[in-house]
Amino acid sequence: MASITRRKFLAATGGTAGAIATQGFFPAVLRAQAEPLRIGCPLPLTGPFAALAADMQRGAQLAQDELNAKGGVMGRKVEVLFRDDELKPAVGAQRTKELIENQKCQFIVGGLAAHVQMAINEQTKKAKVLFISTSQSDEISAKPDTSPITFHEALNPTITSRVMGTWVAQNLGKKWWIIYADYAWGKQNNAVLQDTLQKNGGTLLGATPYPLGSAEFSAHLPKIQAAKPDVLMSMTPGADNIAFLKQVRSFGMDKTMKIAQPLLWISYLKEGGPELYSDIYGSINWYWELQDTIPSAKKFVEASMKKFNIPPGDYGAYSYSGVLEVARGVELAKSTDSEAVANALRKSPVYDHFKGKQWWRACDNKSMQDMWIVKGRGPGKTKGDWGLMDMVAKVTADEKYDRTCAEKGFV
Repeated sequence: MASITRRKFLAATGGTAGAIATQGFFPAVLRAQAEPLRIGCPLPLTGPFAALAADMQRGAQLAQDELNAKGGVMGRKVEVLFRDDELKPAVGAQRTKELIENQKCQFIVGGLAAHVQMAINEQTKKAKVLFISTSQSDEISAKPDTSPITFHEALNPTITSRVMGTWVAQNLGKKWWIIYADYAWGKQNNAVLQDTLQKNGGTLLGATPYPLGSAEFSAHLPKIQAAKPDVLMSMTPGADNIAFLKQVRSFGMDKTMKIAQPLLWISYLKEGGPELYSDIYGSINWYWELQDTIPSAKKFVEASMKKFNIPPGDYGAYSYSGVLEVARGVELAKSTDSEAVANALRKSPVYDHFKGKQWWRACDNKSMQDMWIVKGRGPGKTKGDWGLMDMVAKVTADEKYDRTCAEKGFV
């Protein structure tokens, strides 16, 4: 039997293409091509990480806009769908399942807490959907938790605490007290910092866990103050960070010891103000003043200022890059099949979306990237509304800062 052309098909049915598609007569493959490419983004829009989640949401929206302005991906419009995971693993798992099964998301980018991203990852592995995690975790890129379609865009506790811990030991002092949120991210950073301090010939005077989301630190501070450390290292993420620093300053501890932490978040520097964050040291994956020297950073900052009148923060940068990497993988693979996209990214691992060269390590799909040591600017030293940090040093990306492939279970 002779084949029928699309034109003949339309003529024979006597309808327009739009009417036919609406009535369900159009071949399924053509309907699929017209459907948006949906990327699900679970993130904690409520709770102590809400400001960081809002930054993440803005970053993903910028990537969506950028892709659609260029005609989408393989001719398909890109839609990023956001869901509040409430910073709870069970909710994160449920929202991810709904994004995949009900909203037909073909990829997941997101997660903003170590314990929640692991729950998200279990759902994406089960559904065979590629996941780019934007939260810090050591397990997400290691066996038995990772998978060939699990990618990790964010830094992890091993990298940040090895880099920050070494710099602090060599520049601020070698007698430390550590205070950390008692969950996966805090525990992992605590372990790496203690190991790094020991390798640098330092002394640990004490380590204090506290419940994540607690605003009460004053019961711990007299003991720390009496120990007279050179450095107080803190892993007090999200809104906890502001409460912690207020209480540390109220005890006058900032006058007798240096305050450092593996991460500084610009959202909380803005909220807390320069009086609170003056001379607080940290490390960071991205800071908007990189636009002065890096072309891709300048483009990213300009887009954010135009749409939101806010420069992108560190977690906004992760989600921006994660969405663009999904798109790059689809274009490379010429497919939306997760396994094909993952293989394409591993085959062409180098990318630069917002701060210079990054690359995916082949064994564990871990993003390798530059970092910076930063310090909060004090009153009178800030630049405009958002110039809140001095960039003290750059640490060039190097796989030696992470665990080896063998240490992560890859042989």
